Amino acid sequence: MPMATDIEDGQRFDEVVDPDRLKQDLHAIAAQHGGNSQEARRAVLALVKQTDTEGRARARAMLDEDGSGRLCAMRISHLEDVVITALFDFATTHVYRVENPSTSERMVIAAVGGYGRGTLAPGSDIDLLFVLPYRKTPWTEQVVEWMLYMLWDMGQKVGHATRNIDECLRLSRTDMTIRTAILELRFICGELTLFDELAKRFRNEVVEDTGPEFIAAKLAERDERHKKIGDTRYLVEPNVKEGKGGLRDLNTLFWIARYYYRIGATADLVDIGVLSRREYNLFAKAEDFLWAVRCHMHFLVGKAEERLSFDIQRDIANALGYQAHPGLSAVERFMKHYFLVAKDVGDLTRILCAGLEDQQAKLAPGLINGVIGRFAGKPRRIPGTLDFLDDRGRITLADKAVFRNDPVNLIRLFHLADLRALDIHPDTLRQVTRSLKLINPALREDEEANRLFMSILTSPREPADTLRRMNEAGVLGRFIPEFGKIVAMMQFNMYHHFTVDEHLLRAVGALSAIDKGKQSDEIPLATKLMPGIAQREVLYVAVLIHDIAKGRPEDHSIAGAKVARKLCPRFGMSPMETELVAWLVQEHLTMSMVAQTRDLNDRKTIVDFADRVQTLDRLKLLLILTVCDIRAVGPGVWNGWKGQLLRTLYYETELVISGGFSEASRKERVRQSRLLLLEALSKAGWSERECKSYIRLPYDNYLLSVSHDDQVRHAEFIRAADRAGRRLDSMVRTHAFHAITEITLLAPDHPRLLSIIAGACAAAGANIADAQIYTTRDGRALDTVLINRAFSRDEDELRRAGAIRRTIEETLIGTASLPDEIERKRTARRKSKAFRVKPRVTISNTLSNKLTVIEVECLDRPGLLSDITSVLSDLSLDILSAHITTFGEKVVDSFYVRDLVGMKITNETRQANIMARVAAVLADKQDEARDRMPSGVIAPTAEIRRPRRPRRLRQA
Repeated sequence: MPMATDIEDGQRFDEVVDPDRLKQDLHAIAAQHGGNSQEARRAVLALVKQTDTEGRARARAMLDEDGSGRLCAMRISHLEDVVITALFDFATTHVYRVENPSTSERMVIAAVGGYGRGTLAPGSDIDLLFVLPYRKTPWTEQVVEWMLYMLWDMGQKVGHATRNIDECLRLSRTDMTIRTAILELRFICGELTLFDELAKRFRNEVVEDTGPEFIAAKLAERDERHKKIGDTRYLVEPNVKEGKGGLRDLNTLFWIARYYYRIGATADLVDIGVLSRREYNLFAKAEDFLWAVRCHMHFLVGKAEERLSFDIQRDIANALGYQAHPGLSAVERFMKHYFLVAKDVGDLTRILCAGLEDQQAKLAPGLINGVIGRFAGKPRRIPGTLDFLDDRGRITLADKAVFRNDPVNLIRLFHLADLRALDIHPDTLRQVTRSLKLINPALREDEEANRLFMSILTSPREPADTLRRMNEAGVLGRFIPEFGKIVAMMQFNMYHHFTVDEHLLRAVGALSAIDKGKQSDEIPLATKLMPGIAQREVLYVAVLIHDIAKGRPEDHSIAGAKVARKLCPRFGMSPMETELVAWLVQEHLTMSMVAQTRDLNDRKTIVDFADRVQTLDRLKLLLILTVCDIRAVGPGVWNGWKGQLLRTLYYETELVISGGFSEASRKERVRQSRLLLLEALSKAGWSERECKSYIRLPYDNYLLSVSHDDQVRHAEFIRAADRAGRRLDSMVRTHAFHAITEITLLAPDHPRLLSIIAGACAAAGANIADAQIYTTRDGRALDTVLINRAFSRDEDELRRAGAIRRTIEETLIGTASLPDEIERKRTARRKSKAFRVKPRVTISNTLSNKLTVIEVECLDRPGLLSDITSVLSDLSLDILSAHITTFGEKVVDSFYVRDLVGMKITNETRQANIMARVAAVLADKQDEARDRMPSGVIAPTAEIRRPRRPRRLRQA
């Protein structure tokens, strides 16, 4: 076990703290004030606190100078060693001095945990074990108590335990955490013979013959930790300490190696042949990088922050010296490096496990959870190949020259693993990693290699899992160099939860699930269409490469289409299939954007989209690709409402492409809708007079866009409100399938109703998914607001919706004020401050035949929709439809408007005025809006009333 004095040359620990100087200053305090006086204690505390603060400041400066994270952690650890040793010396020499100590009046202070490894992050706990020879004595209790209170008064977080040697051994046999702590035990100060006795007995009485048990427990512990944190190393806000590919995984490797091989340092694994020199260097570089990130995080935040969140990623990237490159910002380059290091940690885990299996093959019958074992029996041949063997459910090589003799075997290996449902032996993966240079242009153009790859990609089993294995081994990025460029690439936004390569593999997994019919409840249309897709290979290739050109200066959709035209012939695809893949990649965002940001009741929206798609085959392929893309973004991004929007767009476009959409049919559908509603109301017991009176209220747009069941429900709702004399009324219901809750409001119409509803939802913390807002011919608004579901239980969701409904009602009758609540929500939201979205406002008269479309893009914030609709009301614009789409921290809002006389906004001066006012809102500088207006423009006032028309608000 290493001792505190085992310091390598050239690491400049003396620059952090001078042990001799500290010891001399403490003795001077004792000489001046005595040892056991309050004056002495205050002076000692002030001195050690100042020493610690200055030492940490020097450690931070040296981190900025040499960039070594591991050295920084070692320097801080050394600093605490010196402080603790000096305090112990002062306590035993001046405070509780014993002239002739008994055998019981001895102790050793040892470091455990990360501190035991001689590394300590700036904000980490100091974990100490006070080891006694026998039982506690008054002297040992006094010294321990004095030490702990001094450290606590310094502001240190101290984890501690006081045990004798027998207790340490007994507890370590039954508690794996304590066993690991003693495994890392490191001498700081005290009775060295006592430390050596514990170390010797621990090796002989606990470690001996328990290697397999310890390894299985630590790997099972690691798997459980990954499951809890997130079982992927490609989360865009990773946990540097506990996450997959983080420091704790490296610690686990060290624990296993030290326990099993009895080594003192990781470098010893090279001497015993478990790691190559290159692999050890990889370990050292990974550890140093992760320590640098962690130390910078702690220094920046001022506490033990382990999650590399968005709001500090940019600062850490700057601290580490990353620079922006074309297509990638500095923070994105930093995070790509981080994920590549996390991947290296995974490679090292496989390599070490392979070495352990080789060592254990003849010594152990097996390990818990199958981590090490399956040693009974000999490997057997796999039918159809002489190069690979089945070693108890895992593929292994017939000889080490398999890849060198035929490089196609680097692809065939994964094809056989998929075909035979076999795992791949860690040692085989190690050989793959060492053979990556064999993947050259000749192999990439090899017909058999590409045939095998396409078979993997379109496998009816689990293609995403096999592709992920290929990616982890480095094969996928070498075989498809364009894919290699986006491996470990993150996008600095709150929308995407995973790196680009992980997103693409998850998209393939989503397509495979649709292909197998597993998602029929959540995505019925895509599941229904999939069996009829003739171009199955086209779809799989498009899904795999749709984001392959991310990180380039050129738009990734356009650049991706160029990549598709290069790759598809390699994969054996015809020119027609190649062009179809290229079209899908180029248009892969189109259907999602149209569905979420355009008015699907506007005929031109559907016609323009149909002109872009042109054929039903393309429409089907694009729908499925869009579904896979959204579902692979991250948890919670896909919901039933987005599915409903896509289905609506699909069915409306299908009518246009097949020739079934016309103005004549629209009029006929309105007539039929009125007749059906009259018939339903009559059957429900309405009188003829009531039916005729009500059927005149709704506009045509309402009858076309609202389902028949909802029309009947609304009619009953309005009649009940009228009979009760309620001018303002509301009702609530939940939609589990769509993951939304519906609040329907009946109120007198007025110009700012839309803004008030949006503001009330923002004040209540509700995220609007959509709203259907219609006006009746008698001057009332019938508004249905759809908010994203927050609770799984209907009763909880109904209570929440009721509170939101009351907020809306109280605001409308004037008993509640929105600005304060919205500002409180806005102040509480801090995460988006890490992002920068340049505000953008555009006005278009070509997206609709009858309306002007105002499109805005900006950073999201609470109350944004309320602010925008309020200023549009100020500008005397009639909002017929608004679509608010959120992509993480960014919103893309589209408002379909016209002026008060029902015309488009064509005057350039007025357009400039609108853009200036809206831009001020997006920049959150509404007070400056009037100053930014063009000269000669008179600002409209809120008193101008406008006629109400049917309009639709949608937010997804």
